[in-house]
Amino acid sequence: MPPSPTSPAAEAAAPPSIAALLDAVAQRFRQAGIEAAAADARHLVGAALSLDRAGLLSARNRQPSAAELAAIEPLVLRRLDREPVSRILGRREFWSLDFHIDGSVLDPRPDTETVVQGVLDHVVDRHARYTVLDLGTGSGCLLLALLSELPASEGIGVDIRHDAAVCARHNARRLGFADRARFIVGNWGSAVLGENVHIMVTNPPYVSGHELRTLMPEVAQHDPRVALDGGEDGLDAYRALAPQIVRVLRPGGLAAVEVGRGQASAVVDLLAKCGLAIAEVKADLAGVGRCVVAQNRVGMRSETG
Repeated sequence: MPPSPTSPAAEAAAPPSIAALLDAVAQRFRQAGIEAAAADARHLVGAALSLDRAGLLSARNRQPSAAELAAIEPLVLRRLDREPVSRILGRREFWSLDFHIDGSVLDPRPDTETVVQGVLDHVVDRHARYTVLDLGTGSGCLLLALLSELPASEGIGVDIRHDAAVCARHNARRLGFADRARFIVGNWGSAVLGENVHIMVTNPPYVSGHELRTLMPEVAQHDPRVALDGGEDGLDAYRALAPQIVRVLRPGGLAAVEVGRGQASAVVDLLAKCGLAIAEVKADLAGVGRCVVAQNRVGMRSETG
């Protein structure tokens, strides 16, 4: 078998240009059945060489050094082992913010940005002072994205895992929100007794038992199971959350809840039965109903009274 394009033997035989190296790494990924092979190759080679996309382009004809080749190959092998690029690099962009992630937190997905947009679409004044609660905060991506858009607001993130709360707190410091965000270790809304918040967001575990057994290795092997497992039908977390949302939200407060594919109607029913008024089911970019937006009508005065 010939040596891999980033192995010492391959380097001795014919040192590749960076352009040829990118092509060779992408081909290895394609042969392993990895989607977005070219993009993954670009991200990993760029990280090893400390070059962004423009830097890779301008250096495409340069031959990497032996030390650079040695730095690339371990990253390639990790991706071939189906570790996501974001996990390898330890960061993920979400809502144009750069988040640190580790093994204690869910890797933020672009679909989850639908929750942020769902809130912003229903906020009357972005410069008003709101208290935002993020239940199951993980990396803190939902809470911190909203604080970036609501400059007078402050927030609380809750997660059952201590390591996740530490990760979120680290992101708040890195992104400049440490003075407006605090993080609590606890079980959903029971950690915030006495709070009366304006906005509540959550991306709870919603993967069903059947789906758990069919997840891609990038998810099954690298996202924490506690952030995925929604019980046999995927709705366990929503059953626990629905009455708590009513309790922690002030009258008129807004809730935005991420849901899995095909779950929107069931979650709408659960929230409505607890007294929440459904404002919208917001679709993600693929057209999937991804976020249920609701308002707490409990305790509000009637229009006639």
